[in-house]
Amino acid sequence: MHWFCHAGFVPEQAGRPRSGGGGRATRVVPLGLAVVLGVVLPVGATGVAAAEEPGAPVVRCSITDPALAEISGLVDLGERMLVMNDGGEQVAVTVLDSGCQVLETRTADVDPYDPEDLALAADGTLWLADAGDNNASRATVALIALRPDGSAAVHRLSYPDGAHDSEALLLAPDGTPYLVTKEVLGSSGVYRPTAPLSAGTTVPMERVATVNLTLTGTAGGPVGRAGQLLVTGGAVAGDGHALALRTYTDAYVWPLVGSDVVGALAGTPARTALPESPQGEAISFTGDNRQLVVASEGVPGDVVVVPLPAGAAAAATGTTDGPVPSLSDLTSSERSPITSALIAAAVATVVVWVGSLFRRRPKA
Repeated sequence: MHWFCHAGFVPEQAGRPRSGGGGRATRVVPLGLAVVLGVVLPVGATGVAAAEEPGAPVVRCSITDPALAEISGLVDLGERMLVMNDGGEQVAVTVLDSGCQVLETRTADVDPYDPEDLALAADGTLWLADAGDNNASRATVALIALRPDGSAAVHRLSYPDGAHDSEALLLAPDGTPYLVTKEVLGSSGVYRPTAPLSAGTTVPMERVATVNLTLTGTAGGPVGRAGQLLVTGGAVAGDGHALALRTYTDAYVWPLVGSDVVGALAGTPARTALPESPQGEAISFTGDNRQLVVASEGVPGDVVVVPLPAGAAAAATGTTDGPVPSLSDLTSSERSPITSALIAAAVATVVVWVGSLFRRRPKA
């Protein structure tokens, strides 16, 4: 019996068939992932810094499983990675080891429209942004919550100004989700819910910021120079010190203090050019929060560790004053801060879960 129920989800359109097939056999089990909180991002950048000179990117491993031909979401946990395909007939998250070998694929009985990004919360909830909309025709988009207790919920959202395509989800330290749109002219909108999420109703969103990107000259992606402007993924460092957006070609990193993501992204980000790839959409901070990890659609597809730009790297190694960021339960009507002890407990839960999970390695 699945850990996750259908949760009353009625798709606006049947999910696309999974890409690929065959390949290495994997154990498919219901999805139940313990996770660490990312921090998420609203945006309002007033300028874009020139690319600074980081160290050289390093290929960690290469994904070869044909079933993972459309990677659009990635969370790095150190020795393990969680990845998610773009689209599909069922919500699925695959666990990889540090060599990109498939350990498990876990599923939930939810039929998505077009999931594009994922984020992990400190309370153990995995959030998927079912917000892709290439034709700008959806009346609503959705955030899918997959909880450690085995429950699943679909939370519908609507834009205030018509349909948008979005491939970047960011969870602020206070638990607020933000969607960043993918705009061909480089002016991406940042939207957040106007009320607590509810599995039973559609919650309106409001536009709270804008991210303005310009052409960089970096090669890569499937659409030529336009790929330098299209936001295809987002991430927040697990320790809350920074947040990042990526395009097909470049990554942008902003320092973050507390939960003031709008204020942070009103500043000038540090930019780094990413290694050329056919369709790069996935980005995460590394488990130690000191570098970035990126991946592209297509198999074989490299998972690449990219050093942070110089300015962002300095922030990552420094210390900051101020309170520990708080976490809000996204399904609650009230938000309450979490203590550092709770954060530590959540991280410990992740470590224990990961250890037990991978002792159950599937047979070939």
